[in-house]
Amino acid sequence: MSIVTPSGLSRRGVLGLGAGLAAGTALGGLPRLAFAEDQPIGTWPAGVSGSTAFIGISVPRTGTYAEAGEDELKGYMLAIEHINEGNDLIRQMAPKVTKGLLGKQIIYGVADSQANPNVAVQNLSKFVSDNKAILLTGSCSSAEAVADNKFGQREHVIYLCGVSGSNDTTGKDCVRYGFRTCFYGQTSSAALSPVLIKEFGKNKKIAFLTPDYTYGHTVRASMQEYLSKEGGWTVATNQVCPLGAPDYSSYLLNIANSGADIFININWGNDAVQSIKQANGFGILQKMKLVVAYSVPFLAKNVGPELTQGVYTATDFWWTIEDKFPLAKMFVETFSKKYGYNPEWSAEAAYMQLACWARMVSEAGTFNPVEVIKTYEKGEHFNSLVGDVWFRPQDHQLVRPVIIQRGKAPSQMKSKDDYWEVTEILPGEPLMQPVGAFGCNLGPYV
Repeated sequence: MSIVTPSGLSRRGVLGLGAGLAAGTALGGLPRLAFAEDQPIGTWPAGVSGSTAFIGISVPRTGTYAEAGEDELKGYMLAIEHINEGNDLIRQMAPKVTKGLLGKQIIYGVADSQANPNVAVQNLSKFVSDNKAILLTGSCSSAEAVADNKFGQREHVIYLCGVSGSNDTTGKDCVRYGFRTCFYGQTSSAALSPVLIKEFGKNKKIAFLTPDYTYGHTVRASMQEYLSKEGGWTVATNQVCPLGAPDYSSYLLNIANSGADIFININWGNDAVQSIKQANGFGILQKMKLVVAYSVPFLAKNVGPELTQGVYTATDFWWTIEDKFPLAKMFVETFSKKYGYNPEWSAEAAYMQLACWARMVSEAGTFNPVEVIKTYEKGEHFNSLVGDVWFRPQDHQLVRPVIIQRGKAPSQMKSKDDYWEVTEILPGEPLMQPVGAFGCNLGPYV
């Protein structure tokens, strides 16, 4: 684990995986009583008693989701830098931010979650017990996001998932102390499916390749429901594979022999890269149309535009939307100048989370988590990297547009990272399930 101060100096330490709080234990001896405005709750006010406020960041830095995790981390670090200096981009979303947040400079710690929910929760527990973290954030896997959600609720510390595509994150596994800004299985499927039916026609046969955890299963269910109901598409096979599978031969052989017209790959991170490369080796991409159900950061770069040309996917953000959204342009310019490449949507999701949190804290005028949560729940509209957005108070899901993109052929690329053409930007609210449809019950404030 590394701890970073506003000056950029880093204090190194070791994250003991067995150390820290036992889940559900009260923090620092603070009693869990009925809430009163001045009563301690979670790590408040102890965590902001000095001149700083600590954020604990747990993202995968090793394993199949590591590349997206590093991009996400850069988004977090840029947002923290902007909060501490009162950068104009943050102030466009959180106008009451000055230099720092409520007079506090933000410091942070980073730990590797390995996309493993047990490791992720141990990381967050360590941040709470050792650093009195006032905010917890991270995740590239919905399994870790759901586990982190529940930890934040138990400890009364706000948790912001970074990347999480499962319907369950703000559905049946939602919590009062958790919030999500990125798109997810339902909105991705509702945006992408009509495009697929229009492009490929009705009554097609699908071969799914589905990672075996909450993200994969809920994305597959949403895609299948829409395509079946509206397009008459049927499932030739649904091959369920483990996270981080080293070899996809057995699954791909079944897909190759399934008679499907469309290959819908739901894998993410390096799993998507390897399974698509192997699918090409099996000849699947020559006889079936490839669809990527949920956008994978760096996918086109890693598999090559020869394999992603003509491929449709839904995404949270692509850098060329800077032509439509002024704040996206500011973000892309600042990020690329600092890190040397255009941000992927994993970085955008992280930046958005902290920008939204800074807005809510500064509007509430306190770090008291109950008051901050209630500020989120006002549902006020505000400008963002992707235009006008707001949080649904009933499930803590950000209402935001979803972007459809199609892979460019190498000859169409105007620059080294011009991999995707944005074909549509769809308003988010019509894509979302009705409130309560996925079983969200936020639970208590205390």
